[in-house]
Amino acid sequence: MVVAGADMARLRCPEIDYLFFGDEQRIRPLLANLPDLERISTIHHTPDAISNDAKPAVALRSGRTSSMRLAIDAVAQGKAACVVSAGNTGALMAMAKFVLKTLPGIDRPAIASFFPTMRGESVMLDLGANIECDSRNLVEFAVMGSVFAKTVLGLMEPTVGLLNIGAEEIKGHESIKQAAAQLRITPLPGKFHGFIEGNDIPAGVVDVIVTDGFTGNVALKTAEGTAKLYAELLRRTFSSSILAKIGYLLARNAFTKLRKRMDPRRYNGAMFLGLQGVCVKSHGGTDADGFANAVCVAVDMVTRGFNETIKVEVARINSAIAAASAIVDSSSPDSPLPDPKAAAV
Repeated sequence: MVVAGADMARLRCPEIDYLFFGDEQRIRPLLANLPDLERISTIHHTPDAISNDAKPAVALRSGRTSSMRLAIDAVAQGKAACVVSAGNTGALMAMAKFVLKTLPGIDRPAIASFFPTMRGESVMLDLGANIECDSRNLVEFAVMGSVFAKTVLGLMEPTVGLLNIGAEEIKGHESIKQAAAQLRITPLPGKFHGFIEGNDIPAGVVDVIVTDGFTGNVALKTAEGTAKLYAELLRRTFSSSILAKIGYLLARNAFTKLRKRMDPRRYNGAMFLGLQGVCVKSHGGTDADGFANAVCVAVDMVTRGFNETIKVEVARINSAIAAASAIVDSSSPDSPLPDPKAAAV
């Protein structure tokens, strides 16, 4: 799946070369069947790999010579522009954070991914990297999500919403209320919409959905499960009788369009935002088409200068907040009074 996906991505993004990290005896025969891909590929042999059930802390300590770690090291050393993996998510995040470090002004990285909506596509974060988040983390996620929507999705003024149990200001826990208050005065690259609820996600009410990793992961898995449920119910319905099968044949073109629109492979590729390097996680159960999409997402982030834009925006926002705080402090009754004998020049 990885090698075949890289070959598909080669056609979509012809400007890239590949470094394959893993068992050369397994990779070499696959590349031999794809000569065009083989010409632009280099294999870095290592027999060590991180298992899917390995705990992140254990993988971080014992996986220094694993294919995952060496691929991340290549990004840190400037030998690769980005890394794409379909391996253990927790291990990939732990290694990427340890090796690549976070961007200046970013406390924690976040996992982000696309969501199909009635209005097109939105981006949601965090999807599982941070189970508990304070208001600062949520504000940082909003900044990173806004920059992503602007640079990768091409939205001029993306709207940002905080996922909550209601749209009213009195609802939600304290950290989300504090984040909302901060975002109302933060000069985002986009526009802060306010609180949104779960049913606002597929409606496309906002372009960027911000939440903690626990809630985001539950929302993602629920959406994936619901999509599979409806697909199975449709299949059973249209195979239930002769008339139903005839109805399906008449509407087949429409259902083909719907299937393509909702195809999870189109949205494969979760981005680790906030790191000093581009790292994209592909779903382990996807096929070559889905993995190719993950590669192209990583390429887009590199070619559009996503991390550089994040640095600029975070610095700009921190400067604006500091300036606003200085004005507030200077107007405080406790501020020292000016010296009446001082001359103004």
